[in-house]
Amino acid sequence: MAESYQSAQIVKTATGKQYHVGVAPGDIAERIMLVGDPARADKVASRFDSIRGRWANREYVTITGVYKGAPLTVTATGIGTDNTEIAFIELSQCVENATFLRVGSSGALKDGIGLGDLVISTGAVRLEATSTQFVPEGYPCLAHHEVILALVEATKDLEGRKVHVGLTATACGFYGAQGRQVPGFPPRDPDRPARLGQIGVCNMEMEASLLFTLGTLSGQRTGAICAIYANRNADTFVDTDLKDRAEAAAIEAGLAALEILRKMDAARGESSLWRPSHGL
Repeated sequence: MAESYQSAQIVKTATGKQYHVGVAPGDIAERIMLVGDPARADKVASRFDSIRGRWANREYVTITGVYKGAPLTVTATGIGTDNTEIAFIELSQCVENATFLRVGSSGALKDGIGLGDLVISTGAVRLEATSTQFVPEGYPCLAHHEVILALVEATKDLEGRKVHVGLTATACGFYGAQGRQVPGFPPRDPDRPARLGQIGVCNMEMEASLLFTLGTLSGQRTGAICAIYANRNADTFVDTDLKDRAEAAAIEAGLAALEILRKMDAARGESSLWRPSHGL
């Protein structure tokens, strides 16, 4: 049977099924992990206690299940802020007041950050234009403080892996936008990574500033933790073994942080703010 869509503004069916991500209200948990790679979504879901549903449409893969006794969703958005915009907005049509946590990969810009390390983002430098379709260029891109605290707590017991907390830069591409010098494709600004590192930016990736902007705009919690796959100062890139181990560490930290946020929400009771005195 053919399905009709309600409007050209909010493209969904009468049952609320979203045009791009292919899910509807009831399919999505209040805690959502966002990843870029669809294969990473399956890696996350392999850690669930059980799986309730899996939806795949275009580049989007969404899996909802139970983790440590509570509902949890993971969605693979594909690469970039434009894809992330679609996923964030359409998932937000399916559940109220969600928490979105990005688990991704990135390149180190700042001295002292090595391959395989993890970076928890406090905010993002906007080097993309998708978010400016919603807010002015000077609008701050900030992760939610509760998500930052949960990620810091979640990574306290990671043995043998450094964790850094600070600013992230979000680029609109992988090559030119990040100053990569590939023969035949000279970037307009090859010194961008070095300049960002000099002003204290920890890492560069391709989604966080859009995520943080839409989270603030809609009143939903957002955050990000990224594994370091490249060191731009040293011009080095992870081997496949370190890549897999760093990705696994980022996934475990993200899952632990979402569980900590669930406990924070339970501990706060009717309070609008979680305070350390509330405990976990």
